[in-house]
Amino acid sequence: MFTELLNIKKFIDHHPLAGRNKLKAYRHFMYWQISQLIYPHKIKVPFVGNTKLFVGKGMKGATGNIYTGLHDFTDMGFLLHFLRKGDLFFDVGANVGSYTILASGCAGAASFSFEPVPGTFESLKRNIGINHLSGLVNALNIGVGSIKSTLLFTKMDDALNHVVSEAEMNSGECIEVPVDTIDNIAIRAGTPMMVKIDVEGFETEVLNGMQTCLANDNLKVIIIELNGSGGRYGYDENRIDELLRKHTFQPYDYDPFTRKLVVMKEKGIFNTIYARDLEFVRKRIETAEKIKVFAEEF
Repeated sequence: MFTELLNIKKFIDHHPLAGRNKLKAYRHFMYWQISQLIYPHKIKVPFVGNTKLFVGKGMKGATGNIYTGLHDFTDMGFLLHFLRKGDLFFDVGANVGSYTILASGCAGAASFSFEPVPGTFESLKRNIGINHLSGLVNALNIGVGSIKSTLLFTKMDDALNHVVSEAEMNSGECIEVPVDTIDNIAIRAGTPMMVKIDVEGFETEVLNGMQTCLANDNLKVIIIELNGSGGRYGYDENRIDELLRKHTFQPYDYDPFTRKLVVMKEKGIFNTIYARDLEFVRKRIETAEKIKVFAEEF
């Protein structure tokens, strides 16, 4: 327990937004902890603008939004500044839908949201429902990979659920999930303007199944988690960086406070924003309406 509290403190203190608003962040933290002692069930909490999230104990990514306003401040801030009404967003590894709610509930974009684990998918659908976004969001209870098939997924790891590797085949409960490719979905949905990929190491297979989309200039931005998890499947994530650069994407760091997009020499160690058509992207983020989170506008 002490270690967990220490990790939360570090997360809040070093968070770009919460670190500037520590009293508010710690009040939110205390509110959440006390509310879960009194009523240990999922409850509806305010998110960004008029949006809300149903959040429950153990939902680490979602509760991070309670403490800090935006759990992934850089990437979520970029998404809010970049996407517009009429855009198409693919949320691959949607979990309970934080990115989907921001994309459709705040920015007004249409979303396709992919979440393979049935229990988590129910939370995703509930968040879409309470924000009245069924007309903008198409939620799919499937995994995403390089071919249409089925794969085994873990189901007890919350935001860290993933495709079962060979080493994990006999290590615990898992479920069989249908899998499709981004390119197959895009045939009927269209090529997205932005894709977020957070699939706990299976990113290589997702990209292998979206070669047509990668070649389509309408795809401007990919936010992708590259934290070394690909190693569980034997993938070298440096190959992902090479593939995206081949398709004229470059990795960027983003500061939502200043709206500055700075090219990086190497990919990031967690999520990385890859963008192309820089003039288009910069015009989008520079002209976006301001967002208010934690009483700060940026």
